[in-house]
Amino acid sequence: QKFLCSNCNNILKKALQTLCGHRYCSACLSWIVRNNKNAICQKCKEEDPNTLGEESLLAEERAFGDAAINKEISELRVHCVTPGCSWSGIMKDFEEHQSLCEYALIPCHTGCGHVVMRRKLADHLENGCVNNVTVCHQCHCSLTSSEYQSHSTSSASKDGCCFSEVGCEFRGSKEKIKEHEKSAVGAHMLLLLQHMRQLQGTLCSAARAAQGFPQPELSLKKSVLQQLVREKVISELENKLHVFENIVAVLNKEVESSNLEILAFRRQSELDQNIIRGLELKIAELHRCLTQKDAGLSSLHKSLLFSEQASYDGIFLWKITEVGRKLQDSVTGRTVSLYSPAFYTAKYGYKVCLRVYLNGDGTGKGTHMSLFFVVMKGEYDALLPWPFRHKVTFMLLDQNNREHVIDAFRPDLTSASFQRPVNDMNVASGCPMFLPLAKLQSPKHAYVKEDTLFLKCIIETN
Repeated sequence: QKFLCSNCNNILKKALQTLCGHRYCSACLSWIVRNNKNAICQKCKEEDPNTLGEESLLAEERAFGDAAINKEISELRVHCVTPGCSWSGIMKDFEEHQSLCEYALIPCHTGCGHVVMRRKLADHLENGCVNNVTVCHQCHCSLTSSEYQSHSTSSASKDGCCFSEVGCEFRGSKEKIKEHEKSAVGAHMLLLLQHMRQLQGTLCSAARAAQGFPQPELSLKKSVLQQLVREKVISELENKLHVFENIVAVLNKEVESSNLEILAFRRQSELDQNIIRGLELKIAELHRCLTQKDAGLSSLHKSLLFSEQASYDGIFLWKITEVGRKLQDSVTGRTVSLYSPAFYTAKYGYKVCLRVYLNGDGTGKGTHMSLFFVVMKGEYDALLPWPFRHKVTFMLLDQNNREHVIDAFRPDLTSASFQRPVNDMNVASGCPMFLPLAKLQSPKHAYVKEDTLFLKCIIETN
């Protein structure tokens, strides 16, 4: 049982052991984690579903290779279960045997669809495979191995191309000849041109010969000879003309057929282009919709995050992480200040937030951490009394709970910082010299611990 995968229940392949102690094939664990969010070990569920802990949570980075079990599996004695095969050995040699087993069923590599024993593949290719073809050198047709031998003996009796009169040597069945005549129009035209040039040469020679007889006087013998020459030339010309008429008729048919095919291809191409343009427009529309939905989801995510962090009782605890990097950014001017998430004095109260300058601002710049209070434009400002007049208390928490830094102020009712907001935020107001920077990093206190600090704001709401 220890050699079996907890998922597929087969012999483990590249065994991984999880924190809960169960084993999985590497591929099985990867598949489970990829297709299941927060996947739980099935074996743990089966053994005791009431005691599931964090160690039962499956993750590839929480599993480790089990070299010991892999070694044991590689040395297991096994035998081939393919009918007819007598091979036996150890597991690590079995994969090599599988690729060589003579009795294994394999698909024919030509794609004919047949599955045959490896040892019978050669016989199948020679006698049964419809995709294993040989091209006949005489008629250029493709034949299976079983057809080729009988074909080669009978190809001499096949029909010839109608352009054999002008030198084409192709022979084959009627179907093959039709295919040949369609595909060899250019070659036939070249043969026809060569033949016409030869005929022109013959005619010129005959004409010169007819004019070369001595003509001291017209005799009967000369007249008869000239008549015979003319008749022979005319007869040959008539025969050749008949052949050429047939050839031209075939070529005309082929050209007409080709023109129709080209026209059909053009029409189909136009239809395809219209379909493609339509699909491109649909894709663009879908992309636009997806962009809108992504923006909507992003907005919802921000709203949800705000809702989770929002406080509605005037007390807010702000956790700031990566203090070292953010302080350096403040020194260099990359990010001078940080804003906290918004919080409220009551469910339908004032909307406010904090603003901190880790490297100081104004009179505290470079020497102190500055902390300010910001009144924000809220949803219920029309129903609230203005100016804002509640006491504000700032705290920097000592994480050893020894000496918290505390400062407080009451709003200046004449300051624009505490009037009803016209923009998203009023001007910040507070403590520019809240804490000396030397004290922030002092080892006597734990204001910064594990690169994190905590600021607390308390607003008196009575």
